Amino acid sequence: MPEDVVQILHGNTFVVSDAQGDIQASATDPTGLFALDTRFLSRWVLTVNGERLTALSTDDLHYFETRFFLVPGSGTVYVDAKITVLRQREVADGFREQLTILNHDVEPVTLLIRVDAAADFADLFEVKDALTKKGTCSVDAAGGRLVMDYRRESFHRTTTVSSTEPADVDVGGLQFSVSIAPHGSWSTELNVRVASLGPGGRQLRNRASMHEEREHALADLERWLADAPRLTCDWEALVATYRRSLVDLAALRFSPLIANSQTLPAAGLPWFMTLFGRDSIFTSLQALPFNSELASTTLRVLGDWQGNRVDDFRDEDPGRILHEVRYGELTAFQERPHSPYFGSADATPLYVVLLDEYEQWTGDAELVRVLEMEARAALRWIDDYADLQDNGYVAYRRRNHETGLENQCWKDSWDSICYSDGALPGFPRATCELQGYAYDAKMRGARLARLFWNDDAYADELERQAADLKTRFNRDFWVEDGEYYALALDADGAQVDALASNIGHLLWSGIVDADKAAAIAGHLLGPRLFSGWGVRTLAEGEARYNPIGYHVGTVWPFDNSFIAWGLRRYGFKSEAARVAAGILDAAHFYDGRLPEAFGGYERTLTKYPVRYPTACSPQAWSTGTPLLLLRTMLGLEPVGDHLIVDPALPVGIGRIELLDIPGRWGRIDAFGRGRVEVDQGTTLRPQLGDPTGRPRPD
Repeated sequence: MPEDVVQILHGNTFVVSDAQGDIQASATDPTGLFALDTRFLSRWVLTVNGERLTALSTDDLHYFETRFFLVPGSGTVYVDAKITVLRQREVADGFREQLTILNHDVEPVTLLIRVDAAADFADLFEVKDALTKKGTCSVDAAGGRLVMDYRRESFHRTTTVSSTEPADVDVGGLQFSVSIAPHGSWSTELNVRVASLGPGGRQLRNRASMHEEREHALADLERWLADAPRLTCDWEALVATYRRSLVDLAALRFSPLIANSQTLPAAGLPWFMTLFGRDSIFTSLQALPFNSELASTTLRVLGDWQGNRVDDFRDEDPGRILHEVRYGELTAFQERPHSPYFGSADATPLYVVLLDEYEQWTGDAELVRVLEMEARAALRWIDDYADLQDNGYVAYRRRNHETGLENQCWKDSWDSICYSDGALPGFPRATCELQGYAYDAKMRGARLARLFWNDDAYADELERQAADLKTRFNRDFWVEDGEYYALALDADGAQVDALASNIGHLLWSGIVDADKAAAIAGHLLGPRLFSGWGVRTLAEGEARYNPIGYHVGTVWPFDNSFIAWGLRRYGFKSEAARVAAGILDAAHFYDGRLPEAFGGYERTLTKYPVRYPTACSPQAWSTGTPLLLLRTMLGLEPVGDHLIVDPALPVGIGRIELLDIPGRWGRIDAFGRGRVEVDQGTTLRPQLGDPTGRPRPD
């Protein structure tokens, strides 16, 4: 999002405005007040005596609360204002805005204060695609309130605006005529409440008062931060980034209607404030050493909504884990398949990976037993439904050709999977990292079956399947003349030979043969993929490479966090530290909040990481990135009832302490000191061996 955009959020509701606090949404502009994928305010503009205001500053009080300092006047070098306008906004079920005007003059002042308000009730997909609405809008200005209403058959949404001070209300907004004494003030509270109504006018969500919502949010944030490990570090920027990550993760938690008031991470603001299977799993993995609540809730909710039938409209199969859930008008009328939509090929094996990693950290054997059927169904999906080419590899091809996703891996933009010459392969496509996830899921599933499900025969079979997959993968995906793994296999089983960051996920999964690991690490830290800030999604020199292409050259912090984890797993400690150093340096330039992606330009060309123009921020798995990098740099790995600490930290970090790390061991502290040089001349020094207790990657 642009730098002059202000975002605040709480639960399912968020507001995106300009620096003045105003909302002036265009057809494809994601500004406004949104809840449950509907825009409840598309216009909210404050004027004083008919003039817009100039922003002096914005105070980020909490993730759900902000304050704007404004003055009249613009277009001149000097602004010698006689009044100050304060807007303090809190988001809950709608928002509350305390509007205060201070008169600094020795004379009284008479002002005409107006707030223009309108609601287009656009579905978020309508905003993205500039679609025309099919229902009917109405506005009522009776009784001192402004009520905006939208109906399409049983789909009913309303926005109500009121104030604590008397106002002249018309269909376009509220107006106040006020006189303020010398050095006096005037104030009113503006309340915007939203309602999502089902058949018969039934409220889809329980509503608390604004005050109750605020008090609950403050108490919850305090508990969340208190439960997290405490970080101290010589590099103060890392401490600030760590706190920013914790606060943003707290902000992105929400309770989808399907979750029965349980909270789990939404994918990101503004486009993805909803449940995404893949994103929630990756974020939960990143956060496990710091908070296990996200993982347990994610596992339960995704298990509850696991696929149970073959449905081409939703790309659903038995055992498949959902990709995305939406609640807006287009989903309600089945013009979009997101109720839920299952079009991802990676969330299902990753579900088993998360379940096993969660148990290793927490010792929660009960949840592993409770979710046995869900985990078995996910493992069956890999063999029974994902092998679209009948060659033993996980592949994808959308069955909903109108609104389904073409690419169903994490790089889900249309051109992300390409040959080295830029051509696009046909479908189905079997990307390399999907095979790594499947391998990891089978190995971890075998562990769960043997230790918790009392099924040694099933464990043996999963291990046999995993070993066979690893052997075939290292033969079929290996590009001999380049010494790296192909990005994918195409519909004919031929290699899609572009060099991409996906190979780093293979290290994380453990599917890479030990004798090939050094070559992969060399590519990841080589000049074609590594920008100095991080590993690019696509290597420089590939035909589609673009340093500001969404998945074809940008740097994704989340991607890099798992690449660093994979490098550590194969013993490349210095290389992992180098990746971590680049990403954490970038975080410093973003005030501790890593965006979804940033430009893949060579670091020597820029003093700071170049912004990607439409990146989500905050985004869940970018927010979780510093947490996984901390785990990686400190070498934190659970082994039985113990936590292994094996630090390999960049020199610039200095001394670091992470205190009260929660897990099956209770609470434990980790210490380290930066000793790894991370300059461009770092050479590969592999130290193979995996201290995690998992099978060695050989």
